[in-house]
Amino acid sequence: MNNLPIESRLSAIHEALDSHVRALLVAEPGAGKTTRVPLALLDAPWCREGRLLLLEPRRVAARLAAGFMAESLGEKVGETVGYRMRGESRVGPTTLLEVVTQGVLTRMLQEDPMLEGVSGVIFDEFHERSLEADLGLALTLDAQQGLRDDLRLLVMSATLDVDALLGVLGETTPLIDCPGRSFPVETRYRPLRLREDIARQQAVAVLEALDDGEVGEDESGDALVILPGVGEIRRLARELAGRAPGLAVMELHGRLPLDAQRRALRPDPKGRRRVVLATAIAESSVTVDGVRLVIDAGQERVPVFQARTGLTRLETRRVNRASADQRRGRAGRQGPGRCVRLWAEEQPLIPHGEPEIRQADLAPLAFELARWGISDPDELAWVTPPPAAALAAGRDLLIRLGVLDAAFHLTALGRACVRWPTHPRLSVMLERSAELEARPLACALVAALEGRDLDQERDLERALAARLSDPREHRQWHQEARRLARIAGDGLDKGSLDKRGVEVTSLAPLGELLALAYPERIGQRREPGRFRLAGGTLATLPESHPLAHASLLVAAELDGEASGARIFRAVALSSERLEALYPETREWRSSLEWSDAQGRMIGEQVRGLDAVVLERLPLGRLPPEAVRAALLAALRRRGWLPFDDEAEQLCGRVALLRRELGETWPDWSTSALLEDLEQWLAPYLDGVSRLEAVEKLPLSRILLDSLDWPLRARLEELAPPRLAVPSGAHHRLDYTPCMSGKPPVLAVKLQECFGWRASPRVVEGRVPVLLHLLSPARRPLQVTGDLESFWANGYPEVRREMRGRYPKHPWPEDPFSAEATARTKRRG
Repeated sequence: MNNLPIESRLSAIHEALDSHVRALLVAEPGAGKTTRVPLALLDAPWCREGRLLLLEPRRVAARLAAGFMAESLGEKVGETVGYRMRGESRVGPTTLLEVVTQGVLTRMLQEDPMLEGVSGVIFDEFHERSLEADLGLALTLDAQQGLRDDLRLLVMSATLDVDALLGVLGETTPLIDCPGRSFPVETRYRPLRLREDIARQQAVAVLEALDDGEVGEDESGDALVILPGVGEIRRLARELAGRAPGLAVMELHGRLPLDAQRRALRPDPKGRRRVVLATAIAESSVTVDGVRLVIDAGQERVPVFQARTGLTRLETRRVNRASADQRRGRAGRQGPGRCVRLWAEEQPLIPHGEPEIRQADLAPLAFELARWGISDPDELAWVTPPPAAALAAGRDLLIRLGVLDAAFHLTALGRACVRWPTHPRLSVMLERSAELEARPLACALVAALEGRDLDQERDLERALAARLSDPREHRQWHQEARRLARIAGDGLDKGSLDKRGVEVTSLAPLGELLALAYPERIGQRREPGRFRLAGGTLATLPESHPLAHASLLVAAELDGEASGARIFRAVALSSERLEALYPETREWRSSLEWSDAQGRMIGEQVRGLDAVVLERLPLGRLPPEAVRAALLAALRRRGWLPFDDEAEQLCGRVALLRRELGETWPDWSTSALLEDLEQWLAPYLDGVSRLEAVEKLPLSRILLDSLDWPLRARLEELAPPRLAVPSGAHHRLDYTPCMSGKPPVLAVKLQECFGWRASPRVVEGRVPVLLHLLSPARRPLQVTGDLESFWANGYPEVRREMRGRYPKHPWPEDPFSAEATARTKRRG
């Protein structure tokens, strides 16, 4: 252990955390940071009164790190070193170092913001930038600043955006840099043929690489094959077992028991050459001893929010370049090695993976912020702030579910949902399932929806029935369902979810449970196989599907665009049960909308849930307010405004001034104007009931009237609609390019610009006009924003070409002294 590179930095880490409460450690792969730094810090004076938390991004990394550190102390896991993760814990009264997964830290902070009994928190592999790590860091910083100024915080990784982190932690935060231990690695490329069996090709590539000469100086170096998931690992393992039975083929992934995971990290006791088939856990979190050959499948599974399920699931993608380089480095940890990449060398890779916070469903984040008492996310320090639109969408969902109120505070239901360690949608289902006397079924359903073994089963009722009838065939699902049942604490016993589950757990409330979690996916049949969902989406089923003729259903999983989503899993729902779940469906409301098909306003009294209408009656007189709202909604659906050229020019002028002079000038982009229709357009819609009439309104004058008088007075001066040229004429400026960030354009005959030394400018001389210099036939000769340069460099060539073509027009050698004109030459 003493030869690890991190050993030379331990004293610097001690000094940093003795004098500061925050520190950064950038340690390259192979430095030994994960297992050596936490143990070393247990001896720090500030750590003697409490325990350390080490955060790992993956469950398997947490188990292995805890096991390795416990073994190095000559102990078992659960003594000095333990681990804690969702549904599994091995800690004891003497545990001083807890290795936890990132979501566990968030729950600990929410339950005890003081983190009583904790002296320090270490974020490992922070460069992976999971949503839970970003949230955990933001909450820890907030707790440290407001409640625990003695709490130590160490962020460490193989690669870090140091500037971004220092901006969050403070510029005076100590930074410790530690090189890794690496040897030269030769890189080769071996692309696979996509139309042939991938596992078979991978097996051939592995065996070729093992037989292809020496691996460094040691022919017996072991191989590490990095694959995206467990399914790919098992398929390749079967192929290798049939082709090379003398190899020791080992698996390394999160579903294995801890002993099996630890065996995969060590040389084979029988001395056989190993091929370790691993997920991305082997990319950076653990070191596989003896590896001199890395074979990279070039794929990774990343968490991505999927609208079809409403949950964050793992998606297979091509690996990014930073991850590929990390994988390559695994071959050079203990000596010279080779890396075989199973893709073409010319295949482009994106440089880095996106932080999860930029691509995830932020409803869980919105829920945690509300639990923390935060309504404005800017109150916390973020390495990457949550995108405003995604956070707003997450909050809208939580309000719809009844978890948040309009001020983004937890409701009574939201506070009750805190106990469930799952997505807020499913928490609502679990909490409200008591109303239906269906808590056992809810536990079973949530375990199935969150599990990975449901992907190939489209019939949700049949899949659940199979699991309930024989839980031993689905042990992982059964364990999770039982765990949720224990959290409920409603007297659920083992029998509630064992072989007797079919008898005591009826599937009848299944549609109601899904409707609690997915209210916007309640669908109403419009014609066989076509449904309008409550959220407004159109969705389809094959006409041969058993539910194609159902009056109402709940889509548990769907895919596609709003114009035609496909339903993959659904359960029928009765209108009576919908009304019982959502009493607001019994209330009548006025509904008015523009029908593009009929070209008129349609008004009626309806009751139902959003776009799902259970009953309708004709509406006599159309209320003016409802007509106005329907017209505005129709305009928004179109996504564009019926502007004439005058209105477009006006918007371009204001866009230019906003860009150059700041937000004093309004945002008149199409999206902003559509969002703000109630303010600038609605007052002019009295008596208007058709879209054709809206199109005839003087929209440019209406927009101009909405502009504050001081700005309106300066508009002509700063962005004049016409510009005088040296010929004495006034030509129109085209400001429409300004809507996309480009300068205004002036199209003018070249001869009218003689004597103009420099390009004209607008906005108090800030912005040069882009000149389109035209021939006498008004065809473009030159586009320039630098007229002086054109006269000196481009004009002589234009003159040579055009003088013979247009002899009646002047082409002087000196354009500066020539008289500007729009006419032909004067006759003597």
